[in-house]
Formats: sequence, C-alpha cells, structure tokens
Amino acid sequence: MRVIRYLDQLAEWHGYPEKIRVDNGSEFISEVFVSWAKAHGIMIDYIKPGCPYQNAYIERFNRTYRDDVLDFYIFNNLNEVKQITEDWIELYNTERPHDSLTDMTPLEYRNAA
Repeated sequence: MRVIRYLDQLAEWHGYPEKIRVDNGSEFISEVFVSWAKAHGIMIDYIKPGCPYQNAYIERFNRTYRDDVLDFYIFNNLNEVKQITEDWIELYNTERPHDSLTDMTPLEYRNAA
C-alpha cells in the first residue's frame, strides 16, 4: 500500500505512466499492486528474476544512494534517515548534474526542453 500511495502522489504531478518496470519483489507481485496498475491502465514490465542488470536505472540509483547517503552517515534513528534522504532526493532531482542528461541538472534539462 505504501508503494501505491507514493505512486499516486507522483501521478498527481506527472500523470500515470503507461508502463512500470519493476523487479519481482513481493510489493510488486501482490494482488493489490497488480489490481491498482490494471485500474490505472498501467502495464507492469517485470524483469527476469535474478537479473538486476535488466533494471539498470534503479540499480544505478540505488548505488548512488548507498554511496552518497547510507555509506556516508551514521544514523541515530529512523527520522534522521528520512530527513537526510529527503534532503538528498531534493538535491539529486534539482541541483546534481546527471551524466545521462549531458551533465545538466534535471531542472536545467527540463527548462532546455
């Protein structure tokens, strides 16, 4: 349900996607998630089990998050993890240059389009 709530929040800003590429985690194979996707006309594109390279974007993101946040801090509590993560996501999505965007920040890329 948490994944669905978050995706609904994203859809308020960006609309619902035509397709979502996910691994075979329990949160993505559950009947609740599958029904939610079907109700919104979203195709679920599962990667092959044991093949994380098929979802390279999220694997790259996870590595960056691990390097920039999880390996960088010693956390005292879950609220601290959440706050540092929120700050990092804001930086990542607005100010940090991305190789895939020809070294532009996401804001620069969006404004250039």
